Amino acid sequence: MPNATVSPARPAGSTLGVPTFSATLDLAKELIARRSVTTDDAGCLDLIAARLEPLGFVCERMDSTGPSGHVCNLWARRGTAKPLVVFAGHTDVVPPGPVEKWASDPFVPTERDGMLHGRGAADMKTSVAAAVVAIERLLASGTEPRGSIAFLLTSDEEGDATDGTVKVVEALKARGETLDCCIVGEPTSVHKQGDMIKNGRRGSLTGKLTVRGIQGHVAYPEKVKNPIHLVAPALAEIATTHWDAGNDYFPPTSFQISNIHAGTGASNVVPGTCEVLFNFRFSTASTADGLQNRVHEILDRHGLEYELHWTLGGRPFLTTPGPLVNALSAAIEQEAGIAPELSTSGGTSDGRFIADICPEVVEFGPVNATIHKIDECVALADIEPLARIYEQTFRKLLG
Repeated sequence: MPNATVSPARPAGSTLGVPTFSATLDLAKELIARRSVTTDDAGCLDLIAARLEPLGFVCERMDSTGPSGHVCNLWARRGTAKPLVVFAGHTDVVPPGPVEKWASDPFVPTERDGMLHGRGAADMKTSVAAAVVAIERLLASGTEPRGSIAFLLTSDEEGDATDGTVKVVEALKARGETLDCCIVGEPTSVHKQGDMIKNGRRGSLTGKLTVRGIQGHVAYPEKVKNPIHLVAPALAEIATTHWDAGNDYFPPTSFQISNIHAGTGASNVVPGTCEVLFNFRFSTASTADGLQNRVHEILDRHGLEYELHWTLGGRPFLTTPGPLVNALSAAIEQEAGIAPELSTSGGTSDGRFIADICPEVVEFGPVNATIHKIDECVALADIEPLARIYEQTFRKLLG
């Protein structure tokens, strides 16, 4: 394997309490080496808590058990004053897939051709490591923040996300604890680290529609009601409906059918039911209630006998330019020499939960070209600059 160095996990070095140049790389490797496939945390949060507690953080485990099993959550806060600036992220990773197709073991952090390879390298263990080291350096410099700093970390982001960040947010909300600014360490960069900040995300609304007909033999159409025939005109109308025009930050709301199922498998039987799964990705120009009402109006107008169950995966959120966006953008320009683009593209993230108790939420992290792929990696040259970007952002917000 040319130009490859298999790097065992080792404690990050320091000199007189100040993290060394390789501290971020070392911690990222320690995290990658832990096989933390959703929802198994594999000790990642204990490792991070052990780094934060000596800095004065009160580390509170908010674990939860639900449909996906036991989920590890960490809320670590230093200070009680406002503003409260938070770094949020996840320690869980998606399964590696066929290990034999990786050039190196996905859970053995490996340096090769200028990249750090391993599952979670880009999504998002390097970001977590960079944020921890950024705070270590900030505090080691003698700077005492004028507000508070916190970490919100979970092992249930890549899965169902039912017992992770959402549970921590519910607990914080119940005791009246609100956030002022939050950076989610998702890999948002596209071509070069720093070229994109996600300052919002679209909402996700899923529908499971079951249309009822009358099953029977295809040769006796007068004795059947074909639910596929019945629902087809309604679906055509829904698919061509103009839901909204979007706005300056979001594209128009989109509707997509993801699955249609009907039939017994036999070619001579008209099915009794037809099931349709569909999804809206919607902007702040629409609401979940409004979309649901319009869909029901169309279905009712077509005279269908149906059941429709809705699942709201997340509401859209948006952070317009202000203290957080400005601080992070300035830090990126200072370190990377580029002006980041603001974007709301992509799927959902845990930012959708955090926005419920925090007025300013953005996402920023490494280049996302290899996330969830075989041989996931992050550029070695980007690792320390990411920590410096986070550190400068914290300084600007808390200085």
